[in-house]
Amino acid sequence: MKIDVLVAEIGSTTTVVNAFDAIDTPDPIFLGQGQAPTSVLKGDVTIGLKEATEDLKKNVSSNEINYRRFLATSSAAGGLKMTVHGLVYDMTVRAAKEAALGAGANLHYVTAGKLRQSDIKKITEISPNIILIAGGVDYGERDTALHNAEMIAQLNLKVPIIYAGNVQNHDEIKEIFSKNEIALHIVENVYPKIDELNIEPTRKIIQDVFEAHIIHAPGMEKVREVVNGSIVPTPGAVMMASQLLYSYLGDLVTFDVGGATTDVHSVTEGSEEVTRILISPEPKAKRTVEGDLGVYVNRKNIVSLIGVEKIGKAMAVSTEEIESMVAEFPPIPATEREVQLVELLTETAVSVSLSRHAGRFRDLYSSAGKKKVAEGKDLTNIQYMVGTGGALTRLPNRRQIIENVIGKAKGHEMYPTKEAKILIDKSYIMASLGVMSMEYPEAALHLLLKSLDVQPCERGGKCTQD
Repeated sequence: MKIDVLVAEIGSTTTVVNAFDAIDTPDPIFLGQGQAPTSVLKGDVTIGLKEATEDLKKNVSSNEINYRRFLATSSAAGGLKMTVHGLVYDMTVRAAKEAALGAGANLHYVTAGKLRQSDIKKITEISPNIILIAGGVDYGERDTALHNAEMIAQLNLKVPIIYAGNVQNHDEIKEIFSKNEIALHIVENVYPKIDELNIEPTRKIIQDVFEAHIIHAPGMEKVREVVNGSIVPTPGAVMMASQLLYSYLGDLVTFDVGGATTDVHSVTEGSEEVTRILISPEPKAKRTVEGDLGVYVNRKNIVSLIGVEKIGKAMAVSTEEIESMVAEFPPIPATEREVQLVELLTETAVSVSLSRHAGRFRDLYSSAGKKKVAEGKDLTNIQYMVGTGGALTRLPNRRQIIENVIGKAKGHEMYPTKEAKILIDKSYIMASLGVMSMEYPEAALHLLLKSLDVQPCERGGKCTQD
């Protein structure tokens, strides 16, 4: 069987392979999916990839699969581990964080100001995949970024370095790292002027560097034996898909609820009214990741947020039974009670992650009186709310979960309105289509709209859901 494109999602525990065909036609097709345990810990990721492909063969009733392109997203082995180092936390550091998170990174350490020996020790212990150095607006403060570069160069970690700070430091940065066998990437300043973000160039280079160096990660060395196309961090792929969808539908927010984390991706400029009272700038495309809000690995964290007694009351069972269920909970719920519990956990994960992602209105008081200001990401112009991830694509009450969360707004949050439409990635292929969009944007968009049950329409026209 000849297939145009295979896309693997290499997770920390499971590898999924999705098959797509008729990519060059007006009506590309999602053929099916195969899965297998991820084999990074066995020292060879291709074992899991081949097993998932074998499972795919069974599901599409084929003895042999030949593919034209094989793409991949990866969050295995800790995903893209990064540390970020800037000057002022609410300025250059925040801009650098936004760039790293939007690219799909897992931020393990963030510092502001000059690095100390204790910081250097932590960086060494983390052993990041990429280090990002920022600091200083263009033609502003220079010394902090140079100091940090010198401290990091002395570590000689042999990991790629990205510099996205004051443009005046470029020559010195090159000199500092010239004596090391380190891949140095100099990109435009993430914070070139006060209150101006410029994160897209850094976001792109992070993904390029990840793809170039992921093949050197333990267990991933043989990935190029199978994958002949792009490889990006899985969260970065979801952001790509969200941005692709934005180009067609308009302002949106994507909830990705997983077993270990809950990610929220928003793509919106916000409203003009809010922009006028915004304290500090926000990126158009923003990602937040909540590492304590997974519905399987971190289920106990969510249970503690809700309260065992409250869960028992909602499910009409004893607290002892809830505690027993939580202790022995399976990765995929099988019984009606297990599904009910996961729905409660998922609703809390969506609610808390949205609360952390969205901005708020607040009042400032001065001698001139009370002034209303806005702080954080403005989601009031959101037209679509997209659900992806295992929970929000498979639970029976997935739409109601999102509706309930929006209905809990108290008035000071910059939340989407109740008029925003809810779309569900029913085929659970959003991440795969994100990486596919790098090479086949039109096919990826078509397949994404189909998975979301959105009727194709003229660009700029009103699109409707089936």
